[in-house]
Amino acid sequence: MDFQRLFEILPYQLAKYPQKVALAHKDHHSWKTFSTRDCIDEINRFSAGFLDLGLKKCDKVAILSHHGSATWNFLDIGLQQIGVIVVPIHSNQSQVHIEYIMRDAEIKYCFTDGTDLYEKIADIQLAVPTLKGIFTFEKYPDFPSCLDLRKEPNENHLAAFQTFKGVIHEDDLATIIYTSGTTGQPKGVELSHRNIISNIKSVMSVIPANCDHTVLSFLPLSHIFERMVTYTYLAVGASLYYADRTDNLAETYKEVRPHYFTAVPRLLEKIYDHIFAQTLQGFFLKRKVIRWALSLGDRYESHRVSGILYWFKLRIADILVYRHWRKALGNRIRGVSVGAAALEEKLGRLFSAAGIAIREGYGLTETSPVLTINRFEPGLNRFGTVGLPIPGVSIRIDNPDENGAGEIQAKGPNIMQGYHNLPAETKAVFTEDGWFRTGDVGLIVHHRFLKITDRKKDIFKTSSGKFIAPQHIENKVHLSPFIDQCMIIGFRRPYVSALLLPNFELLELWCIENQVHWTAPQFMVINPKVEKFYQALIDEINEELPNHEKIRQFLLLHENWTVEQGQLTPTLKLIRDSIEKKFETEIEKLYAVGK
Repeated sequence: MDFQRLFEILPYQLAKYPQKVALAHKDHHSWKTFSTRDCIDEINRFSAGFLDLGLKKCDKVAILSHHGSATWNFLDIGLQQIGVIVVPIHSNQSQVHIEYIMRDAEIKYCFTDGTDLYEKIADIQLAVPTLKGIFTFEKYPDFPSCLDLRKEPNENHLAAFQTFKGVIHEDDLATIIYTSGTTGQPKGVELSHRNIISNIKSVMSVIPANCDHTVLSFLPLSHIFERMVTYTYLAVGASLYYADRTDNLAETYKEVRPHYFTAVPRLLEKIYDHIFAQTLQGFFLKRKVIRWALSLGDRYESHRVSGILYWFKLRIADILVYRHWRKALGNRIRGVSVGAAALEEKLGRLFSAAGIAIREGYGLTETSPVLTINRFEPGLNRFGTVGLPIPGVSIRIDNPDENGAGEIQAKGPNIMQGYHNLPAETKAVFTEDGWFRTGDVGLIVHHRFLKITDRKKDIFKTSSGKFIAPQHIENKVHLSPFIDQCMIIGFRRPYVSALLLPNFELLELWCIENQVHWTAPQFMVINPKVEKFYQALIDEINEELPNHEKIRQFLLLHENWTVEQGQLTPTLKLIRDSIEKKFETEIEKLYAVGK
């Protein structure tokens, strides 16, 4: 048996390796589990209810949720198998963008995982003429719930299922996912069953997760990365557990004891910051040992042996330090797949040295999403790169410069159908010979590994005529655990400067250690001793940068950049124009000082 459409994955699992726990999520603080058979039955109950609701092929329905759950999957697949196009929406999208998405996609119904999101949609319902109803995932007093829609399928329902399945082609749209975008309105990426299935099958062939493994999911399923990975977990028969919150992951790791999970770099950065904080407090010997283990991880290479002495030191570090990290993750962790943003190379090395294989990949919503990934097999991973193209995908570098860097272009069955209602924009992202323009700049290193250097649209020129790739510099700045957020500026300016948000938890520990009086963050960022400390950090970073990329000035800020305030996309990418506009006055003063 094989699968060609997304709703065929669970029947495929049932035929090949039926699981006692196929899906699980938290229900009132305890785990609620569903076998493969349970999942299929629940999906059919939802589909029956959707048919009675009047939904039909090519209708669009939105799912708005803070986190993943088995219910999310039941809704998603239950809608797909009657031909409905699913439109997931990021829960942290602005009200303006949500209204735009729902109007643009002509949403008929919306499902939300809480009353707060229900009310968020209810506030704009009158502005969306196609929207007929809103339902919550769970039952709440005075709120209609999708659970009340479920029905045991009768003969008419079952016949309708077969009819729909017979007319749904693999090239039909399965979903429209609106990209967060760093400028303008979101664009609806149209992905077919074939697009996503091709990606699933390619990823299945390069990741080691299988039916004997337990996996954990905590990233929102509104992101194609986590959604595609979820389908892949189902296809390989792994037992998938959904975390209901990200602020109690330490407890969840111990409960689920996952073999694998996916993450964004920000999560690993926070884990590293927690580890680094231990080097600033506690007994001298403990701090010394942790710092030694961290420095040992910096030198780790997965593709070659570093000598017997290094191997021996690694074993000692494992006994003293690394095994405690694995224990905190449930003590069964084998690997973490990372995507959605650039991963600091040192983090990949460090965690891999500790026996937690970190494998970075690359892709876009428009590519379903994976284009490349570092493999788990020996010799097929290079830290600092996003790996090798997955099977079926071709990568080329367009118009490379003297260093071999140029725009990354891709071709494969996973490339989107187009942008919803935007034919001109769709045409613009494809070359005349049919390659997709990613908008990212990169080069091939070590003969076959792709390395990302920056976003094409983010590269700017200083007034002195030098091109600057800001993400490259920002990645180096982020290597300091004392810096939480960073944005490089300098467009049409004489030199490069930086907006920096300190990691205030670590900064407070540094202040205690260095006898600097601690007050509120807004006062600490103008403390001369703190400014001197951050100048030393920047000086150290500048030593690794060519002269035209060196950071000449910086500004310490005390407020986080957030999605809600319009400074970050839902995938936590910088919205540079918004940030520059907010701090326009401070930036002008910054360059006035440097004159």
